[in-house]
Amino acid sequence: MTMWSWSAFFEYLFSPFLLYGAWTTIWLTVVSALLGLMLGGVVAAARMSGIGWLEKVAFFYVWLMRGTPLLVQLVIIYTGLPQIGIKFEVVTCALLGLALNEAAYLSEIIRGAVQSVGIGQRNAATALGLTKFQAMRDVILPQATRVMLPMLGNSVNGLLKTTSLTSAISMEELLRRTNLLIQERFLTLELFIVASIYYLVMTSAWSLVQNWLERRFGRGFEEEARLENAEQR
Repeated sequence: MTMWSWSAFFEYLFSPFLLYGAWTTIWLTVVSALLGLMLGGVVAAARMSGIGWLEKVAFFYVWLMRGTPLLVQLVIIYTGLPQIGIKFEVVTCALLGLALNEAAYLSEIIRGAVQSVGIGQRNAATALGLTKFQAMRDVILPQATRVMLPMLGNSVNGLLKTTSLTSAISMEELLRRTNLLIQERFLTLELFIVASIYYLVMTSAWSLVQNWLERRFGRGFEEEARLENAEQR
């Protein structure tokens, strides 16, 4: 029976090989989240456009990406597309798969947050002579952002862990590099616990950023609520 090795655990706890894998996980998450947010905004706008065919295309995209596993989507992009003459590098495949999948979920978050802003706010913006773009930029989006931030933050937290699926297409992020070391050293438990600690550190760091963002964007609304409560008293 293989015994736990403290020396191996501490040896790999600060391993440059695994640290580089963690860095790959971080930038993969950041880039995928930004691309997904931009595409998600476009899809959300299409869902709310009022243009029949455009709404149907956007709905089909969301239905397809949310209804099939990300792992299957990654494999299709990596091994399926080359069969019809479309071939990408593994990094591009990983980013494309993650961003396309994330955009479907983020589009629904954005759409729900925008639609949560009361019709009275829209009417007030129109009464002030604002164009639809100005009303969206100056009135609706600031309020919608406060609503969507917790959900966006949770989505990014999930994406950070979901990047591990790209190891299936040979993307050398944290999990892939952990598995490579396990195959070489046969230290399964030690290395998986090290990888788990890395993921915990990364998700905890993001939670701090998310909490700061929520306080930053909610500051004005908290002050407004405080004044309303004071007036009611």
